[in-house]
Amino acid sequence: MKEPIIKLDNVWRTYQLGKTEVHALRGLSLEIFPGAFVAIMGSSGSGKSTLLNIIGCLDSPSKGKVYLKGEDIALMTESQLAQFRGKILGFIFQEFNLLTNLSAVENVMLPMIFQGISKEERKKRAEELLVSVDLQDRISHEPGELSGGERQRVAIARAFANHPEVIIADEPTGNLDSVTGKKIMEMLTDFHKKDGKTVVVVTHDPKIANYAEQIINIEDGKIIKNHSAAKKYLWKS
Repeated sequence: MKEPIIKLDNVWRTYQLGKTEVHALRGLSLEIFPGAFVAIMGSSGSGKSTLLNIIGCLDSPSKGKVYLKGEDIALMTESQLAQFRGKILGFIFQEFNLLTNLSAVENVMLPMIFQGISKEERKKRAEELLVSVDLQDRISHEPGELSGGERQRVAIARAFANHPEVIIADEPTGNLDSVTGKKIMEMLTDFHKKDGKTVVVVTHDPKIANYAEQIINIEDGKIIKNHSAAKKYLWKS
């Protein structure tokens, strides 16, 4: 049997707001297996963004354990974790998070610098990725010269820069119109099917969740339902 690539064991995340304790996650346990396509759904304030940060090893739990490829991340130094995370995880954010003074190809090259890849290899890999998301004519353009959909495609290319095993997408279509959003989700689905990547999408939108194979519903920091998607790759305008 496969081992989970990401495992959360009785995870709590508590924030102190003045004299008040806010429990964003409450004893949450979860396993995500290699090759899965998972959607995490919840309304605003449900804890899904906190869960995304914990899954992506961008935040640490107040209590409980987080394992990435069987490794307890609490036992790593910050630099070890950054290196490990950079090899295994790729991130796509709602706000794109591109550096405005860099071209599309330079933005895609950026994560590879931290993995010690040579400049020549970085450039070659970045150009190939931009071609794969149909941006071969926009390689030298800066984000300000690109549409929202084009910027999100640059972000997708960047997420795949280090051959990650897991792609984590936070509301990847949140700032896009429905037609462009559909294209972005089809692109993620294609990467999942073709490359066998593990994809975790955080969303409040049922249209997005139905592209996944597994849907996890979260409410008040707890999983209230974990089930197979009813209809895969469904989009109704």
